[in-house]
Amino acid sequence: MMTEPHIFQAFDRDLEAVQALIMKMGGMVEAAILDAAQALETRDEELAEQVRRNDAAIDALEERIQAEAARLIALRSPTATDLRTVLTVIKIAAALERCGDYAKNLAKRSVVLGQLAQVGDSTGSIRRMANAVELLLKDALDSYIHRDAQLAADVRQRDREVDQMYNALFREFLTHMMEDPRNITACMHLHFIAKNIERMGDHATSIAEQVIYLVTGNLPEEPRPKADMTASSIGMPAQGAD
Repeated sequence: MMTEPHIFQAFDRDLEAVQALIMKMGGMVEAAILDAAQALETRDEELAEQVRRNDAAIDALEERIQAEAARLIALRSPTATDLRTVLTVIKIAAALERCGDYAKNLAKRSVVLGQLAQVGDSTGSIRRMANAVELLLKDALDSYIHRDAQLAADVRQRDREVDQMYNALFREFLTHMMEDPRNITACMHLHFIAKNIERMGDHATSIAEQVIYLVTGNLPEEPRPKADMTASSIGMPAQGAD
């Protein structure tokens, strides 16, 4: 029978292995976001296809993390604090998987947009928004690894900047569509891409909130800062990934 110190050591070792998988998955998702945005801007169909193919590896890693986390709970009987850590890992993996889906969707639409006329500098603006979200996600994951509630709170505040970028793009797309109806198809695809990137920011913020809960034992009391007013202004629901 294992002694209590041995049980704790085994749990810590297993948790470190799962956390390594989380960081690997995070790196893959961050790369997918940047590559998908680059494929859109440069009209690189090969890169877009690579992003789409790589999503299967992201999904497989999420399933592995969920299975390892479930095994940890079943075999190690973690304490309340350790259980909170394992549940945080499960939620982070789920958020990363959704971000991977959004990146795949971006790549899919970039192939379609490659066959359409370019609309101003919209793809450059989307790339800058994607870069901002990738950094948000990176900082959210760093806050988890370092148990840095302050960095997590900073991520939560910065999501508002992503919302503001989305609002500006939304207005830009409306202008292009009103000026020339031939832009409508391209602008609708671009709008869905921008909305998916904005949702990635929401998932990065969710990770940050889980870190705050993990470190402090409490979720933030104040409402999440939001600046996306587009859905309410036009009376339509937000679009998710295809």
